[in-house]
Amino acid sequence: MGKLLRQTVVTVVVLQVLCALAYAGGPQIEMVQVKGGCFQMGDMFEEGDNDEKPVHEVCVKDFSIGKYEVTQEQWVAVMGNNPSKFQGDRLPVEQVSWDDAQQFIAKLNAMTGKHYRLPTEAEWEYAARSRGRRENWAGTSDESALGDYAWYDQNGDKKTHVVGTKKPNALGIYDMSGNVWEWVQDWYDPVYYEERPRDNPQGPSTGSKRVSRSGSFDFDPENDRASFRGKSSPGTRFEDLGFRLLLAP
Repeated sequence: MGKLLRQTVVTVVVLQVLCALAYAGGPQIEMVQVKGGCFQMGDMFEEGDNDEKPVHEVCVKDFSIGKYEVTQEQWVAVMGNNPSKFQGDRLPVEQVSWDDAQQFIAKLNAMTGKHYRLPTEAEWEYAARSRGRRENWAGTSDESALGDYAWYDQNGDKKTHVVGTKKPNALGIYDMSGNVWEWVQDWYDPVYYEERPRDNPQGPSTGSKRVSRSGSFDFDPENDRASFRGKSSPGTRFEDLGFRLLLAP
């Protein structure tokens, strides 16, 4: 038994070392390059709330954004724990607050030497709508086709789903409508669209809530629209709330 125990311990240590080496430079984050430009931001279909209006021109610089929502495998590689209710390596991480996401990003940047961050609202919507196309959801404006692109209340089965299993938008980015809500960088202000700058808006300088986008597996098509603005306090954790990364050039 002693020899068997020693062999087991050695095997566990070797596996731990191999895992550490595999993530020595940080987990792999697949990114999609997005060329900057100008677009009409907000509720272009006159179906949204007042905080999605007025529709206004916004211009953003080039950036790269996560092809997928941050997964549990990536979270564990950086943080060493898994807070998610629905467990699975390729499921999006959830039950993470905006503050938690900032801790993950700080550790990931230290591991990789890169400068990941959350997207701004403007960058997120520009990417979701395939560089600002007139799309009501990420990838389509046809509600009858929404199930091809998104996990939402009509097909979500009240749980998260493996990232990248629905169709991507025209830029090749997955799950920007549905699956889990995604924290963005901005503070929330219901009238910010009335007074925002045109170029690279960063959101209000202060606030009590942070914005989330995309809707989730448990919300209807209205809340999964590309222009819909969710909001929660920075410490909020929900089983359908995660995030996606951005990398500026």
